[in-house]
This record gives sequence, C-alpha cells and structure tokens, in this order.
Amino acid sequence: MKEELKSLFAEIVGLNNVIDDPALFGPYTDDFTDHYVSKPLAVVRPSTSEQVSKIVKLCAQYNVPIVTQGGNTSLTGAATTYRPDAEIVLSMTKMKNVIDADPLSDTLTVQAGMTLAEVHEAAESVNRFFPLSFAAEGNATIGGCCACNAGGVAVLRYGTTRDLVLGVEVVLPDGRIYNGLRRLRKDNTGYDFKDLFLGSEGTIGIITAVVLKLFPAAKEKETAFCCLNSIQDAGKLLNRFKMKAGSSLTAFELISDLPIERVKKYLPDIEVPPLSDSPWKVLVELSLEKKPQESMMEHILEGAFEDGEITDAAIANSLQDSHTFWHVRESIPLADRTAGGSIHSDVSLPISLIPEFVEETSAMLLSAYPWLGLSIYGHLGDGNLHFNFVSPEDPGATYRNEEGIREILYSQVNKFEGSISAEHGIGMLKLDHNYQFKDPLEIEMMRKIKNAFDPKGIMNPGKLLKAE
Repeated sequence: MKEELKSLFAEIVGLNNVIDDPALFGPYTDDFTDHYVSKPLAVVRPSTSEQVSKIVKLCAQYNVPIVTQGGNTSLTGAATTYRPDAEIVLSMTKMKNVIDADPLSDTLTVQAGMTLAEVHEAAESVNRFFPLSFAAEGNATIGGCCACNAGGVAVLRYGTTRDLVLGVEVVLPDGRIYNGLRRLRKDNTGYDFKDLFLGSEGTIGIITAVVLKLFPAAKEKETAFCCLNSIQDAGKLLNRFKMKAGSSLTAFELISDLPIERVKKYLPDIEVPPLSDSPWKVLVELSLEKKPQESMMEHILEGAFEDGEITDAAIANSLQDSHTFWHVRESIPLADRTAGGSIHSDVSLPISLIPEFVEETSAMLLSAYPWLGLSIYGHLGDGNLHFNFVSPEDPGATYRNEEGIREILYSQVNKFEGSISAEHGIGMLKLDHNYQFKDPLEIEMMRKIKNAFDPKGIMNPGKLLKAE
C-alpha cells in the first residue's frame, strides 16, 4: 500500500513533495524537545487548500491517520506520529501566501504555513502590528499557533491566539473545506465554529488559512529590567503598573535568578544588563501611542522603589537596549537545554495564588529531588508560569524522574485551581495527566465533538484525546 499511496500523493502534490526516505525525514521527525521521534509512512507537502482536501480524502479512503505539522516546534509531542509507520506527516510549510491585507479593516488573511515572523513582516508592510510573539517565532507557523492556541509575551494586553483570530479555513476529516475566512468583528448567526478548531491540536480538522486581527503599530516602547526580593513584591509591582499604565502595559515577565545565571554561564555571548543580586527579576514593557514628555516607566519605577517593591532597575535607553533585555528572556530555554536535563512545563494559576504556589511547590520538589535545578519564569501578568527543571550534574536524572516531578507539579497546580497547560497544549506529553485532572464530563464532551467531526479517528490520533 505504501508505494500505491506514494504514487497517489505524488499525483496531487508532485513527486518532489512526497518524502518517504527516512534518511530525508530530518526536520519533520526530530522533535524539538528530544522526547519523541516521528516514524511516518511519508511526509507530504501541499501548497494549496485544495491539495490538502484531496490528501485528506485519500487518507480517509485508506484509513491512514494524518499528523499535521507546522514548524515542528511543539513542546508536547503534538506534531509527532503516534503509531510508527502507519501515519503521514502533512507539512504545511509550503503554504506561505498572503491572501489579503486590509489595513482599513485591520485584518490580514494568510495561509497557515507562514511563520510567525513572516506574519509580522506582512503586517508591518501595511503599517500594522500583529502582537503574537515568542522565542520560536522564526520557525513556528501561524497554523500551529492556532492549533495549540499559543500565548506568548503580549497576552496581558492582546490575549492568546484565540483572541487574535477572526476567521479560519479548515479542511474537515472527510476532505470538505469549511470556508470561515470572515473579516467580521461581529457575526451573531449561530455557533462560532472557529473556536472549535482553535486549540484543537489538529484532532478535528486541518487549519489551512486564517484571518488575523491587526493593530496600529506602537510609536514608542519603554522597557525595564527590575530587581525584586520576592514574588509578593512582583504582584504589588504588577498592580502598580496596571493602575498607572493601564492598557499601555504590554508585558510583565517574572524571572527567577537561576535561569539568568544559566544564561550568563552557558551562553556567554548573550549580553545581560548589569543587575544587582536579587532572587527575582521582572521584565516589563509599555507600548505607547506617542513619545511622552516624561518617561512613564521612570515615574512608575520611582514610586515602586520608594515603596520598597523593587531594589534596582535597568531601563532601556534605546530600541537596541530593549532587544537586548528581551534576548535574555528568550535565551532561557536554550541556556537550560545547554545546561542539561531540561524538561519543560507550562502552567497557569490565579495570579494572587502564584507566590504561595511557587513557595510550596518548590519546597516539595526539592525535598523529593534535592539535586533538581529549578527554572521558574513566565508571563506573570496573565498568570502563566514556565516551571521548568534542569540537572546539569546528571542530565539523565530529570528524564528518569520526569513522571514523579510532573506528578508533584501538576497535583499542586490542581490544588491551586490552575491548568496544566496554559499555552503549549496537551499533545502526548500531558495526555494522561489531562485525563487525571480534567473533569470527566469535559473529556466526555470533547470526545463527542471529536467523534462527530472525525468518526474514523484519522486526525492526529493520540493527542489531546486518547486514541480509541
């Protein structure tokens, strides 16, 4: 059947866009976290929605499951084959066209294979701004961002991907194309189908194009790295910025001192601003419509210093300084990976409970695993923490104990009324824990939706929901 399918796929996309030699799989099968290795029947690379439709119809006919893949930057195994030598990887990376740019409506319609960085460039070409941003934006595709409802550093002001999408085009599991590419801010005519597909991890359809919300580009940005003695002080500082800066507050990133020390140690070429010793740092950014006569950032931080909420701060004097500050934050995952034994987590909690959660959970983890290196940072402004781990002395230690580490962490997240996935999705990595902590009724409802759309179970099996 493999040769027959290869020939049929080649009729749709051309022989050069059907890869079945494992020696050439490379970037399509090497998981970003090194946890998983895909073993597909083939990698198929369409360039149009019509080609995707034909491929899906063919797979439905032959009962061949489909793993849709964008930039292959998933941190949960969501873009990896579940059963070896039984599924195809459908790579969206050739679908990169801008379909429509409408600055008057503040919308951009693009194919799903455009990288996030390419979307930013397309928005800038019409003097607009698309706010979704995170470290992997040079590789991550906008379709993948939609499939896992990615977050990023600007959620505090602009929301997650779900809040930035007006419409979607989706190839359904039977091959039909749902055209929901509407540029409307208001459409109250029934169920909002796009929200079913956003965050569904490719389990009920393949997102092939999207209509994105654009915003006026900020004329000025003010960025600062602040030093604090506690997360409690970070909470006070966040409230101060909310009250004083309002909607100008774009990002508020909490970073513990250890990840920054690892950046200094393992990535010496990264410029780290001179900061005083403190257990916690906050990277804060304001986006302004015009340059103020007096710095809003300086004014707010002066009050914070006087009230003891911060001990020191470095304020960016230029756009280059701002890039330098953010480069430190974005380099933390690489520094952790370089240190050894890096495992990721992505949790969300009520902001008011984060100080107690971090203190109690850190103590429990270090009591159980005294050798464990903690790497705590994330988007405090929206309650999202990356509670990560390293083990430089024995890189295999975290992997050998990963299940126990995650059990403590996720049990604590559940205790503190949080979510085990804020922006990375479930994939295969968190599948069992999602069943452990999620209300069984929610799982039942998700299963009914899955079965209604995908009765053959060919859409990304084994992700988000257990394969049947």
